[in-house]
Amino acid sequence: MTVHKFAGKVVYPVLAAILLFFLLRPFCMEQGKCDYRLLILLMGIPFGIGKMLVWIVPGRTDLGGTLGFLVFQILIGGVVGSMVMLWKLAEAAVYLIWGIYAGIVWVCRIRKSGMEE
Repeated sequence: MTVHKFAGKVVYPVLAAILLFFLLRPFCMEQGKCDYRLLILLMGIPFGIGKMLVWIVPGRTDLGGTLGFLVFQILIGGVVGSMVMLWKLAEAAVYLIWGIYAGIVWVCRIRKSGMEE
């Protein structure tokens, strides 16, 4: 696994999730408690908006209808993005475990080849 692939699969998604957590947590505080469902929904928006293929802008409607529909699309993007974010974090955990295993195997091969010489 190259450093670029490791950074793209493990470091960047985890850093993005941590950054979004610390930026959005104050908006989700209600009476001193954090509403984690809202936090996950808000954290999923940056992950999900890019996955939405079609932005539907309704025609022949007033401003309220158009804005309501765009807010609905952002809400759906947050739901989709929450699933994408959780999938990326699970993928990062798998790649991290695989990278640690590959590193241990690599070190064992180096030591074994060093003992034979």
